[in-house]
Amino acid sequence: MPGMRGSAPALALALLVGVFIAQVPAGVQSIGVCYGIIGNNLPPPSDVVQFYRFLGITNLRVYSVQLQALDALRGSGISLSLGTTNNDLNYATFQPGATPVRDAGNGLMYTNLFDAMVDALYAALEKAGAPGVRVVVSETGWPSAGGFAATQENARAYNQGLIDHVARGTPKRPGPIEAYLFAMFNENMKPGDETERNFGLFYPNKLPVYPMKFA
Repeated sequence: MPGMRGSAPALALALLVGVFIAQVPAGVQSIGVCYGIIGNNLPPPSDVVQFYRFLGITNLRVYSVQLQALDALRGSGISLSLGTTNNDLNYATFQPGATPVRDAGNGLMYTNLFDAMVDALYAALEKAGAPGVRVVVSETGWPSAGGFAATQENARAYNQGLIDHVARGTPKRPGPIEAYLFAMFNENMKPGDETERNFGLFYPNKLPVYPMKFA
């Protein structure tokens, strides 16, 4: 999970679902279309995903966690940008009070997005015939400034929550997970959104951006 960008930079999680090669007009390979669901006459999510594929649209964004849409995207090759609302900040920051969500495929209960994303990778490895492959979370973090939900409070809650959580593992794979927080320092020369320059646990002078305990 690298630095996260978008109108909700802290939670626009880029999930690559499968592999799909489409014939798309030159110059528009990065175009995506937002998928809104506020309506009672819309086609079902499975039809929507097929329609995206038919049109050669390889990027889809939803505004909140919609399990039917996520199920329909499995194996489609469409890249998903997952937005969220303020009410969802507890799937995301390991804070108590999050409403558990049951995975329709394996029946396991999830209370945060981190576990759901890691277990999605485990499930993909199992499907590919490689259940024994060790998974390492090479980057994960939360920006402390620069955009929606990018606050020191949320950044501290996520990063401290992650430290306290990884020893327990995920619902699918209990046990310690090797994970790397992103990142040690705020880097003022990073390109992109302002959030990209505010993922650090520390300022360059080594003062903490917010209090943290590593052990």
